Amino acid sequence: MPGLFKELLNLLYPPLCVVCGSKLIEGEEQLCSACLYDLPRTRFHSDRQNPVAERMAGKLPFEKATACFHYQKESHLQIIMESFKYKSNQQLAFFLGNYAGMQLRKDGFFEQIDLLLPVPLHKNKEKWRGYNQSNLIARGLALQAGLPVDISSLQRVVENPTQTRRGLWERSQNVQQIFRLNRPDSLADKHVLLVDDVLTSGSTMEACGNALLEVSGLRLSFFALALA
Repeated sequence: MPGLFKELLNLLYPPLCVVCGSKLIEGEEQLCSACLYDLPRTRFHSDRQNPVAERMAGKLPFEKATACFHYQKESHLQIIMESFKYKSNQQLAFFLGNYAGMQLRKDGFFEQIDLLLPVPLHKNKEKWRGYNQSNLIARGLALQAGLPVDISSLQRVVENPTQTRRGLWERSQNVQQIFRLNRPDSLADKHVLLVDDVLTSGSTMEACGNALLEVSGLRLSFFALALA
């Protein structure tokens, strides 16, 4: 019965591509094949000296850094990210994390990494939104990586204003000392992949990383779904 009900529901309300609105066919999820193919992939993970690594260089020590897509305003990727960030399309965030994970797994990016840690939202913001999109992306990655997702060791303790429309200096000052470690011993000697949705200035990743690097023997890497 559940399968029949789903078929009837799809017949009455067929799933549509998030970008172009065309009806999805069997085997497609969230995005039609054409829109998925047109996404601006970076392929940074195959080159350790890539623009994400360059943006984080000099801020703090890390092993590797990458992003799956290029982010541009008024692009298909902006439509996609606004859909899961502001329009409650949680399945889309998981789908994109899983899609990115497939690319990273093929090239061995997850080797020697012990766990994934999504950048946390403040509890008030997560309650208002209903979810943390970085956590959903991380869980999509984890499906391919076969690694645990840690959502309890790092906490955002300050509800700072949004980073949108802030300059580089303002972004840096806006995230100072807003994260706190809860269980540092559980992360000792671990290689942690920090996961976020969009990397802009890198200030949020830097603030998270500085908190995490207080842990003895911890090694750090970065993943963002998109580089702005």
